[in-house]
Amino acid sequence: MWEADSGDLFADATPGFSRRAQGQMQRDVTGELTREDLDVDRSLRPQTLDDYCGQERVRDNLRVLMQAARERHEPLDHVIFSGPPGLGKTTLAGIVANEMGAHMRATSGPAIERTGDLAAILTNLEEGDVLFVDEIHRLNHQVEEVLYPAMEDFYLDIVIGKGPAARSIRLDVPRFTLVGATTRTGLLTGPLRDRFGISYRLDYYSVEELSHIVSRSAQILGTTLDEEASAEIASRSRGTPRLANRLLKRVRDYAQVRAGGQITWEVAAEALTFFEIDEMGLDWMDIKILLALTQTFRGRPVGLSTLASAVAEDASTLEDVYEPYLLQQGLIVRTPQGRQATLAAFEHVGVTPPPQT
Repeated sequence: MWEADSGDLFADATPGFSRRAQGQMQRDVTGELTREDLDVDRSLRPQTLDDYCGQERVRDNLRVLMQAARERHEPLDHVIFSGPPGLGKTTLAGIVANEMGAHMRATSGPAIERTGDLAAILTNLEEGDVLFVDEIHRLNHQVEEVLYPAMEDFYLDIVIGKGPAARSIRLDVPRFTLVGATTRTGLLTGPLRDRFGISYRLDYYSVEELSHIVSRSAQILGTTLDEEASAEIASRSRGTPRLANRLLKRVRDYAQVRAGGQITWEVAAEALTFFEIDEMGLDWMDIKILLALTQTFRGRPVGLSTLASAVAEDASTLEDVYEPYLLQQGLIVRTPQGRQATLAAFEHVGVTPPPQT
């Protein structure tokens, strides 16, 4: 049960939620992308499971679960997708809505600032709708507590007013499917996590899967490229479809200006080198980090804040955006003393490692 005076829930009555939340509704939220990236990202997204490439286990499971729900004429159980950015969590939410024949309403955790925002969103849903909440781990605790009965029993308990004049009302909400997405599973509270009946973690994609995605996206964009070119783009995409599509756009632009629009393997490799994406998919900031560890600090362990100062980047960005891929590729390691370059890092940037003592 939560408390709301008339200013919280009914003063801005329908739509009834803050401008920030209103701006997020019915919009895909996919991280810190430019408007151009978002527009292209949306146009390239598959709309059905048959068009979706990769995540075979998740696809097969969802196909069975959605068919069962359709046959029972019930909404799908609440779903949460977790994993690094760019792996298709928003796309899968849209596919769930399409396959279930439902409308998808999209918002994000930080956009739902007040309990009244959530109440307005939920009461404006229709039977069977899919509510997609990106970065759901960033919901504030008051909003989260209001969400619990809505997820379990499809109602909201509201206390209007304060003191002796306060009265309680119960609002029924339509049966809906909540699809949450998070990049930080560990930040989800236990009670919220336990209320999702379906939970999947998305894995990085193989080069073959990304090559198929690049070829499909090229057809949608009206761009011609051969198999070797799509494989080259895929191999430098860090196992991430969003990055693969973004690199495809950059290669397309390069080919249009300098190669007459034709994308061969040579053009793709030349374009990616021009945009400072090397054979391992490392960009200029990745290389800057490796050079700091190998040249500036000569392979000694370095604390995160010290490393961030050395490369002029925010420490949290370093830890969340750049470090995971460098760790996966075996180029750096975490030690109790700090981050340290491996021999593979020295070899990759062409720096002679210090003598072993």
